[in-house]
Amino acid sequence: MDVSTLPTQLSSDADIYTEPYDGAVADTVTNNDMMDVPAAAADSKKIDPNTIILAQALTDTAISWRIHNCKVSKKTVTQDKPLPFLYHYDSLSDVVKEANPLTPKLLAQFNTPMSADEAAKLIGIDASLITSPWHVKVVGSLVVFSEALQLATRLHWTNTAKDTQQIYTQKSEDATVAAFKDWQFFGRVDVLYKNDKQALISIDEQGESKEPILNIDASSDYQLLPATHALTIIAKIEADKEQLPWFEAAILERIE
Repeated sequence: MDVSTLPTQLSSDADIYTEPYDGAVADTVTNNDMMDVPAAAADSKKIDPNTIILAQALTDTAISWRIHNCKVSKKTVTQDKPLPFLYHYDSLSDVVKEANPLTPKLLAQFNTPMSADEAAKLIGIDASLITSPWHVKVVGSLVVFSEALQLATRLHWTNTAKDTQQIYTQKSEDATVAAFKDWQFFGRVDVLYKNDKQALISIDEQGESKEPILNIDASSDYQLLPATHALTIIAKIEADKEQLPWFEAAILERIE
């Protein structure tokens, strides 16, 4: 597909597709071009060879995927959150630790949340000797779409599954960048499919859902995938993420 023909500005998720579909490109994307269908799912229903399998399509580098509407929905970058005392003590230099060894009083406070100033008072040292980490938590979403397939998928991403990630840097901007060295997709997955010429399915590769093969009908609205199918999509993308650089490029551009 000639990417030069794709729109450069998209007014909304629902307006992604502006070119008529003629089947010429999408019909070349079949499950024969993708990895084998799990035996349990294949046994439950015969799959037409021209059917698009969602997880495999989203990780197929031969398809011209583009990113739309990558945005941050929640961002926390602060040094003000309390940490268990042990985190503060561990951040001390060996020289300071040697001069201020752990006592029964300090050991009793190991898991007590407190600020760096409170930890310094407890140890009996100057607060400047304790390095306060940045607490970073950024959550966002993006839409990855193929004009040729008339297919868009909305995914959610974050730097950590925890409340926040602790990063030790001087500048907050450096902390945010460092936090996204191991970013991840999570949560719900929504699919917008406008192609009524070719079947689209999702396969629960773990076989834990009542509907291991889910037919995704053509629609003008986003459709929420069941949790088991969302997990399959996320697991497949995470496994192949290094070969899909457009995701990370869009996210890093948004958080900077």
